[in-house]
Amino acid sequence: MGKDSKPKDKGKGKQAAGSSGGDDAGGGGKGGKGKGGKSADGLGTCTYVKARHVLCEKQGKINEAYKKLQDGWLDNGDKVPPAEFAKLNAAVPVISYESQMIAQEYSECPSGKKGGDLGWFPRGKMAGPFQDVAFSTPVGATSAPFKSTVPFGLASMGTTSSSVKEGRTDQSASASPPPPPAPAPPTERTRPAQRPGRQSSTAVAPTTKDAALQEFRRWVSSHGSDAGSGAAAPAAVPEVGLGLVAARDLPRGEVLAEVPKKLWLDADAVAASDLGGAVGRGGLRPWVAVALLLLREAARGAGSPWAPYLAILPRQTDSTIFWSEEELLEIQGTQLLSTTMGVKEYVQSEFESVEAEIISENRELFPGTVTFNDFLWAFGILRSRVFAELRGDKLALIPFADLVNHSDDITSKESSWEIKGKGLFGRDVVFSLRTPVNVKSGEQIYIQYDLDKSNAELALDYGFTESNSSRDAYTLTLEISESDPFYDDKLDIAELNGMGETAYFDIVLGESLPPQMLPYLRLLCLGGTDAFLLEALFRNAVWGHLELPVSQDNEEAICQVIRNACKSALGAYHTTIEEDEELLGSENLQPRLQIAVEVRAGEKKVLQQIDDIFKQREEELDGLEYYQERRLKDIGLVGDNGEIIFWES
Repeated sequence: MGKDSKPKDKGKGKQAAGSSGGDDAGGGGKGGKGKGGKSADGLGTCTYVKARHVLCEKQGKINEAYKKLQDGWLDNGDKVPPAEFAKLNAAVPVISYESQMIAQEYSECPSGKKGGDLGWFPRGKMAGPFQDVAFSTPVGATSAPFKSTVPFGLASMGTTSSSVKEGRTDQSASASPPPPPAPAPPTERTRPAQRPGRQSSTAVAPTTKDAALQEFRRWVSSHGSDAGSGAAAPAAVPEVGLGLVAARDLPRGEVLAEVPKKLWLDADAVAASDLGGAVGRGGLRPWVAVALLLLREAARGAGSPWAPYLAILPRQTDSTIFWSEEELLEIQGTQLLSTTMGVKEYVQSEFESVEAEIISENRELFPGTVTFNDFLWAFGILRSRVFAELRGDKLALIPFADLVNHSDDITSKESSWEIKGKGLFGRDVVFSLRTPVNVKSGEQIYIQYDLDKSNAELALDYGFTESNSSRDAYTLTLEISESDPFYDDKLDIAELNGMGETAYFDIVLGESLPPQMLPYLRLLCLGGTDAFLLEALFRNAVWGHLELPVSQDNEEAICQVIRNACKSALGAYHTTIEEDEELLGSENLQPRLQIAVEVRAGEKKVLQQIDDIFKQREEELDGLEYYQERRLKDIGLVGDNGEIIFWES
């Protein structure tokens, strides 16, 4: 599935640029909260590092660069000036100066050629092996060469910081990304829908692509699908790859195709295949089973009953799970980066499990080598191409229907498809796809993938974003601190009101705060003379009190907690909003860079909006009505003008 490309983001799609690989977008991976102290990765207590890097394609070249850094000599015959030592009286600036020169001379990536400065990185937000090296290299030192996806690099450390707690303060506010949700099957369609120029279906020559499309059309028609009825046809579309094009004028609600169940790739197809016995014993998640079916059928080549369909699938999308380390640097500081890395870790874990329990035990089914990248490709295909409502045990990949692309012009929440019975007594199950709007002959057909997804989610699942402020969102994480002396009471109150120790609030640009956020914040910061509200006497009524300001001290505390969290989060980005907007205004921005800039700019705008809300609230503290004043009014001890009424006996 995917979005086509009209000018200015008019279409995004599932087809993607072509290489291999595949990541999962299921949600999994590791979370993002810590309490300070020694972290789980054993890399020490610092939470931020500032580093430079040098990236080279050949190991010999990186070894040469490393030796020069150790010796202090540059190619022009200069040695690192001794005056630097005297002037600065510190090793770190000298290392910085020297590594900058070496990076400019040796590095084979754009950032390296500019000196390799990566800026500040928080723990958990660095890609690949960079984090392990960065947090284990002493300040002022240079790491030995290490292998990365570039593939060889080295890092020189500027300094570290442990002054910011990881993920929360004593009042437990965090503007860092929440832990990824429990692993879920990839149920969103892979819609590499992107702006003009973002996607192409496969890395094959046009004539080969045309032949593959023709064979796919014949295959669909020969298996009893009404896709050959003439309403729509799969076609190559500019800048996206593949899509569905109207073969005639189509009114809204017209059936485009009815794809019979025998063409689907789902749990039933797995059970009926030669994989069925092996997978059935494994108790696998549906998406894992279908991913293995994809890999098994791909290995069979022309002998697979799905061969014509597999031949038109993209080798990769612009989903962030397929990005290189250098590309991921463009989203440093974002929640998207930590989510992407968490998803990839989750897919890696699933792969290691099935590789040991299924693949290695059934070599006759997987005669060749199955790599993590192969498994990631299958995950990415499912994540981007499966219709959103087909999740869990219902997960199914629907050939032909999954070619339909996304358009932000389609704003109806009404479903564009249904699963229904057909034939005698309705026993033949089909997937029926309809057009949600009128379409002219020759125009591409679009649907809406998901109105509720943020740009970060669209980027992760499908590899595109929209220039729409309603897609800009940030998840604020709030947590009751275990060190809070009233922890048990606060947790009890939260649970009585449908919440828990940790709460996640999705805040959208231009929209008001979620209604439960302020009460939860006030609960977190409740203490001192306000702690009486935590007594059992108030247990059933306390949430109602928390929906309004409790006291000036409490209200001031929540403002400080949120503003500090926003400041910390904003400091993790390596660009400003203004710099991002300038980039977005330039022409011919590379697709993945455009995704990165739009996501990070959107997150920063939301964080700035949150900060502005609480800054304004701080300025209004003196004019707010608090619990004690409301209570006195309730019992008639405050007059209309706010004066205290004293009754004489």
